[in-house]
Amino acid sequence: MADSLVIPCPICSSLNRLPAARLQEAPRCGHCKAEVLPGEPFEVNQGNYAAQLKGDLPLLVDVWAAWCGPCRSFAPTFTQAAKELRGRCRLGKLDSEANPQLSAQLAIRSIPSLILFRNGQEVARQSGALPLPQLLAWLNTQGV
Repeated sequence: MADSLVIPCPICSSLNRLPAARLQEAPRCGHCKAEVLPGEPFEVNQGNYAAQLKGDLPLLVDVWAAWCGPCRSFAPTFTQAAKELRGRCRLGKLDSEANPQLSAQLAIRSIPSLILFRNGQEVARQSGALPLPQLLAWLNTQGV
C-alpha cells in the first residue's frame, strides 16, 4: 500500500491525503471536519458521484429503493460490511428512485445491485442481496 492515500470526504467530497498507516484512527476531512472513513455507508447521488469515484480506496455502491423489500432487508448487512471494511473499502448507497439519471447511466436493471469501483472504473457488479459472509467473500475475490 502507498505511504499516503487520497480519499474523498463522504460529506463535502473534498479530497484528503491521509497517511495509510493512520486510516484506522478516524481521520477527519481537512475542509468540513467530517469523518472521512465513517464506518457506515454514505449517500451517493447525482451531485457527488463523480467526486466519490476519485481516490485510492475502492468504492462499493449499493443501488437500492425504499419500496424494495430485498433492499431493505440487505441494508443492515451493508452497514455491517461498512464497519468491517473500514479503511479498506468505502461503502455508499445510491437511491435509484431519487437518482434516475445516474441509475440509467449505470445501466441498473435490477435492485439491489452492488457495483465495485476502483480508480474511477467499474471493476465488478453483483445483483441481489447477499449474506455478510458471501458479500465479504465476493469482495475478497475482487481484491478488497
